[in-house]
Formats: sequence, structure tokens, C-alpha cells
Amino acid sequence: MGRKRRAFAVIVPAVVLAASACNEVPGDGSVAAQPAGHVQKYRAGHGAHTTPPTGGGQQNGGQQNGDGQNGDGQNGDGQMPGMGDGQMPGMGDPSQTAAPSPTDSGSPDPNQTDDPNQPGDDGQNQNGDGQNQNGGGQGDQNQVKPGPRADQFADIRQAPPVRQPRRMRAASTGVFTSNCGTNAGQKHSNPDNVIVAPGVQNGAHHIHDYVGNLDTSAFSTDQTLAAAGTTCTNGDQSTYYWPVVRLRAGKDGSDRAAQSQADGNTGSVVTPAKVRIQFLGNPRSKVTAIPRFTRIVTGDAKAASKGPANAHSQWTCSGFENRAFADKYPLCPQGSRVERVLNFPSCWDGQNTDSANHRDHMVFPDPRTGQCPQGRKAVPQLRITLAYNVPAKALAFALDTFPEEGHDPVTDHGDFINVMNDQLMRKAVTAINGRRR
Repeated sequence: MGRKRRAFAVIVPAVVLAASACNEVPGDGSVAAQPAGHVQKYRAGHGAHTTPPTGGGQQNGGQQNGDGQNGDGQNGDGQMPGMGDGQMPGMGDPSQTAAPSPTDSGSPDPNQTDDPNQPGDDGQNQNGDGQNQNGGGQGDQNQVKPGPRADQFADIRQAPPVRQPRRMRAASTGVFTSNCGTNAGQKHSNPDNVIVAPGVQNGAHHIHDYVGNLDTSAFSTDQTLAAAGTTCTNGDQSTYYWPVVRLRAGKDGSDRAAQSQADGNTGSVVTPAKVRIQFLGNPRSKVTAIPRFTRIVTGDAKAASKGPANAHSQWTCSGFENRAFADKYPLCPQGSRVERVLNFPSCWDGQNTDSANHRDHMVFPDPRTGQCPQGRKAVPQLRITLAYNVPAKALAFALDTFPEEGHDPVTDHGDFINVMNDQLMRKAVTAINGRRR
């Protein structure tokens, strides 16, 4: 027995020494170097930056640690592939190839500031679409959440009433309209999101309909937008876009069908029967011009997984616009169309045409009073109303979403880049402040 104890005493230190040599961690706290040729793709989405994270979190075989990041390469802030939050290339839209991550911790990076208005990730960018705008990511295409559910459809007569702030004497009550068509035949559609994922093809993992500017894609710039034509009859070169609606039992015959199916977006795309683009006033004051090239997003493409704080979109039916759902698809009476109402924020900080999370520069007025926060300027409020002829039957239709959002109606969102020239914007402001239509 004594000999065995002495032998064990010799063997144990040797084993420990060998293990230490194989797993040594550098003194600076970083993890062991990655193999040569290892490349990480950072996701971008509705609500995500297109730059990799910096700071304490180090990479190791596609995972991260430090600075609030977990060992699955996930966290709540625009980080690694497969994260589940509005991140970088491969975010919740078709065409990414990185391996999926098994879960999304949803934990914010302690070095980031959480933005309650931001779709898609905690304190980064959405929707969020965006958006945000609104995550998803490489690998999430293999983590498709089933949906929609039958209980996410309801008779419009069960919807809560829509409440509007009372107009004051100084209200600006005019309306300026741009007639830009319906994108019939899907002539201009793609899964990009130039606001939150510039330069990233498939940056949204769901298909967007576009009207207005003819140039809009992941690679658009202020210069290319200013030089492009438009579908708007009044010369408005602005770009307006939103995720498509599909008939679930239909067939997708587009060249993107395989990728859309991999992301869980199946069925035939429905062209809106009508698209109404309006700029409205403020119930408390006059409005001032929106600067050219201002980016504005509404809704949260990650609202199903992150919560409904930024879910500003409404689902209603024609003839029943005084009531609407935020979290259910409406079943409309015969002769009535499903309508999506996308209201955009309209209180500008007076300085910036965009912000890091695409929301801080333009916020919503107080929903009860219509008053903009102190230090903010009221600008024309964009409202996009989309009407669809779809069956009044549960599960018959659904919104394109990020794979992990399960076609939840609460994730509806929209995006806008103002490319009106100064003359047209002045015309809009004059009409709105002059109470004209």
C-alpha cells in the first residue's frame, strides 16, 4: 500500500503539468489563438452594427467570452454568428452559412447601453427592418421557429380601440401624400436592409417590398439614391420598404425561394392591393422639415423574442380602422381587406439624420398627448397603410420574419430614407402646417 501511494504521488503532478501545458491561458486573459485561416462573420440585421465587437470578449472557435458574452458565441448585442439578435451579415435573412448557435441568452453586453427603442439587439442597431431593426443571423436559418399559431388570428371586432391624442389649437392637421405604387410583380424586392446592414446582402433574412426609389439595395448610398429614379408620381425619390406578406399554401417561384424556405418564409408573396403613403402633422404644434437622407425605422422585427416595447405597428381591416391589434393577425368580414398600419416616429433631435441604433435621433411623441419630448422638433409623421386581399381564415397568411420569430404579427416593421428634394419637402411642410390635403 505504501508503494502505491508513493507512485500515485509522482503520477498526479506529472499529469497536472501536462494538462497545464496543453491548455495554458496567456497572462493577459485572452484565450488561446485560433487556427490559421479561421474567419468569423459578424451578423448584421434590423438593429445591428456591421462592425465586430471590441473590448474584453475574445473569440475562440466561433464563441465568445468576457464582457457579458456567453460560451455559445451569443449575446444580446450585435456580436457573433448565430446569435439570435439583430446582428451582422447573416442576420435573420436568407443566404448565410455559419453554423447555428443552440440558444440565445438575450443578455446585454454590460459595456453597451440598452436602447428601449431599438429593434433587434440590446444597444446596438433592427427590426429592425431594423428594424435594428432586428436580428437573426447566420445559422438561425437552421433554427426556424414554427409559426404562425392559430391563436394569433382573431376577428377584428375583438380588437381594442385605437386611441388618438386630442388636437390642440396649434395642431398641424394637413396631409401630404406620395403615390408610389404597390410593387406589383415584385419588381423591386430583396432581403437587404441598407439602413441597418449597409453592404450586407441578405442582411434581413426576410424579403422586403420596396416602393419609391429604384436604387435601394444593401449597397445604396446617399449619392446613388439621389441619382436614381422613383416609382412615385410626384418625383419623391424617398425609399419606403417593409417585409412581405405571403399566402402560406401558395408556391414561391422566385429565384430566392430556396433560401426563403430555409429561413422558414414559405408561400406565395401577396402584392398589396393598395399602398397609401401619408405624411401627417402633430396634434400640438406645427412641423418642421425632415432633412434629406434622414433614416427612420418603426416597429421591432425582434419583438416576439425581445418583448413588445417597440412594436408600434397595427393590424386592422378596412372599415374597422378605429380598432386594431398589435400582436394578432385580423380576420376581416367579407368585403373588407386586411390592413397594416406603420406609424413612424416624428420627434427629431434637430441635429442628426441617423444614429448608432437608428432610433435615438427620431423618437415617438407622447402617445397620450402627442407632445414631443423637450428639446425635440416635430416633423411630418410618416404613415404607411398596406391593404391586402387575403382569406379570412386562421393560418392562411403570415408575415415574413426572421427564422426565430415564428411569423409573429408583433414583429411587423418598416423603414424609410427621406430623399425628397428641398422643394418637395417644403411643399409637404406647407401643406401640413396649412391644414391642407
